[in-house]
Amino acid sequence: MRSSPNVACPIRSGPDRRGPELTRLGRTIRETDGVRVLVVEDDPDIRVSVERGLLAAGFAVDSAAELDDADAQLTVNAYDCLVLDRMVPGGDTIDLLADRRHGGDATPALFLTARDAVEDRIDGFEAGGDDYLVKPFALDELVVRVRALCRRRESLAPSRVVVGALVIDRAKAEVRRDGVLLPLTAKEQAILEQLASHVGAVVSRSHLIEHCWDELHDPMSNVVDVHVSSLRRKLGEPSPIRTVRGQGFVLESEA
Repeated sequence: MRSSPNVACPIRSGPDRRGPELTRLGRTIRETDGVRVLVVEDDPDIRVSVERGLLAAGFAVDSAAELDDADAQLTVNAYDCLVLDRMVPGGDTIDLLADRRHGGDATPALFLTARDAVEDRIDGFEAGGDDYLVKPFALDELVVRVRALCRRRESLAPSRVVVGALVIDRAKAEVRRDGVLLPLTAKEQAILEQLASHVGAVVSRSHLIEHCWDELHDPMSNVVDVHVSSLRRKLGEPSPIRTVRGQGFVLESEA
């Protein structure tokens, strides 16, 4: 394994940098609540430090130390941002990201690497990277950059999304399948938009609650299942939405 780069201030004390907060039914909510990040890093010290920093900032965090593990997690989970070390066991994450981009995955990605040559940065951006932070780094800066990428993703979300025979028009607040306008409620369309932004990946119930409900809901209730069931009926057969037992739902691209 490579020697560990020196990470600047892994978890530093000081002022609270967790970002804007608001109160929802007596609970303090941060803008990062429900935002899920995948950290791909083979150095255990750096990986744990980054995980703790992002968790402290309110992000949900998964991690992988090898390329195959990262690819598997990207296949079954929906993420709002990726933090990628370049060289990990199994290969270069640039190749992984390029493959995901080729498949239509637009999840923001930040490369976190000791490779600081100009050509390395160019390679990262050409592969589809959105940001590049060189080791050693300040953890506070990493958190700010990840938060900015997540915000930018929301602001740049396309107004029209096509998934097979489905056409989701956010500007007109309408959905069509095979050209037929579907009578979806605002909540059903919000759920479909979240699934469409992570086509082929599992979107958990908690993710849907955090992104589609302004009011606080009990994550153990069946509110999501009720709305997804109604959405399925309106989409018709064959249903493009598949339930993954114990995990969530997948919108599959239709042939």
